[in-house]
Amino acid sequence: MTYLKRTIDRDLEAWQQDPSRKPLLLRGARQVGKSTVVRELAKKFDHFLEINFEIQKEVHHIFSSDLEPRRLCENLAILYDTPIIPGKTLLFFDEIQACLPAISSMRFFYEKMPELHLIAAGSLLEFALGELPSFGVGRIRSLFVYPFSFNEFLDAVGESRLLKAKSNATHEKPLIGPIHAKLIQYLKKFLILGGMPEVVAAYVAGKDLLSARQVLDDLIISLRSDFVKYRRRVSAIRVAEVFESVVRQTGGKYMYSKAGQDLTNRQVKEALELLIMAGLVIPVTHTAANGLPLGATIDPKKRKMILLDTGIFLRLLGLDLSEMLTREDFNAINKGAVAEMHAGLELMKYSSPFRPVDLYYWQREQKNSQAEVDYIIQKQLEILPIEVKSGEKGTMQSLFLFLTEKNIRSGIRLSLENYAVYDRVSVFPLYAVAEIYREEPTIEEHHSSSSGLMI
Repeated sequence: MTYLKRTIDRDLEAWQQDPSRKPLLLRGARQVGKSTVVRELAKKFDHFLEINFEIQKEVHHIFSSDLEPRRLCENLAILYDTPIIPGKTLLFFDEIQACLPAISSMRFFYEKMPELHLIAAGSLLEFALGELPSFGVGRIRSLFVYPFSFNEFLDAVGESRLLKAKSNATHEKPLIGPIHAKLIQYLKKFLILGGMPEVVAAYVAGKDLLSARQVLDDLIISLRSDFVKYRRRVSAIRVAEVFESVVRQTGGKYMYSKAGQDLTNRQVKEALELLIMAGLVIPVTHTAANGLPLGATIDPKKRKMILLDTGIFLRLLGLDLSEMLTREDFNAINKGAVAEMHAGLELMKYSSPFRPVDLYYWQREQKNSQAEVDYIIQKQLEILPIEVKSGEKGTMQSLFLFLTEKNIRSGIRLSLENYAVYDRVSVFPLYAVAEIYREEPTIEEHHSSSSGLMI
């Protein structure tokens, strides 16, 4: 099968060429393409040794005592008849969570054999890391992998020119109507399919949404079957029940009381944290946003939950495919929650892959004065509020209230409309979340140079 390029390929190539590199630990949910990107990188090496600790049980014995890197490499080379030569061999420990000593060994590779290219990855890896007192802080570099972003999806389906046009569009030079409409149609397909690599690859191969969704069904079954592996003290049935409650409650504050009639808050919390550790559920935490860092003023009791992938979310809802494709807005899709989910996932995917990403929202709950802003992010040294709309219209009362109350100079609205500027709010199309991180003229500069865009 043809390899579909990923943005993270550039990060892996930079790591390969970095003389001061550290052993690399790929982290992320199951089936997001961790092993695939490593195998693609391996084409740049003379030798490649991939060890799967779940399948190749015999290798565990090598890590059972001495973790000295050169001894390990000597034994691995003999066992698998593959030379391990620093600078020429890529050594890949896959499903490393199945062998805790192998995780511990990575720190010694940095100390004793730093010239060797070593990458590790695993499914449900966060559970294993939680069992280790330390897995090499300062000696191992983490790289977080997510499903395909919309930019990656456009590239995968052969729309590189459309992607370039999207990336070059600005408030001063928005895309013309037909191109904007074409991107909206691709966005709808992306929301339906989601970004899981196997699903995207199936669509690229056949350009058939129904066939790709069958692959998505298989993937959902596989992810659910993993619930038995989460923790022995939490039953798979309980994890599944909490997972379904996340799907039902997407779009609002997550309520433990709505998770299941027979579940206590403690049971719900425990299962929910496991789903978060597995990467299937992404928390969006309330922040007072009184200053930076945003995490300094959070309320962990107020959290919204979104799934890792819109395709999984919509498939679990069982919504009508034809209606989603033909409607001019997303209001038919779970009252627009998918637009908000898409925005949060895209913000996460375009952030630095070298650190975990925390998502935040803001809400004011006062009598006769309810207000909520979907996402609060930090851009350079400023707080930037983002409101998401599922159509082309909608008031921005909450966003303007936040700007005034927090004395923030500007905000962003994501919607189906084209680029525009309304007073202190810059409008970005929903397909252009990546462009939020791009440097653009300030609102004041828009006032002076782009008055034609203002209402």
